[in-house]
Amino acid sequence: MARLEGTNLKFFEKLANTDLLILDDFGLTTFGQQHSLDLTEDRHACRATIIASKLPVASWYDLFAEETIADAILDRLIHTSHRVELTGESLRKKTVMLS
Repeated sequence: MARLEGTNLKFFEKLANTDLLILDDFGLTTFGQQHSLDLTEDRHACRATIIASKLPVASWYDLFAEETIADAILDRLIHTSHRVELTGESLRKKTVMLS
């Protein structure tokens, strides 16, 4: 519906012009063809994007519906990125004791 009304285009134009886009919990769901293209098309090599995911990068390929699209997007995301891999227990598991 948003595509028909044109609001989807406006939303993605705002994303494309945002200096920093943070995608948290990347990989919780798979991407359809159009969603995949929307994700990276206008941001590649222009703006900064931070992706946080519990899913190993080696498993990201399975998130995309088409192999060709997956190759193109992952090439843009991974091969031009700086990777920081965290190890250890999740900070969400730690409870804070208030006294």
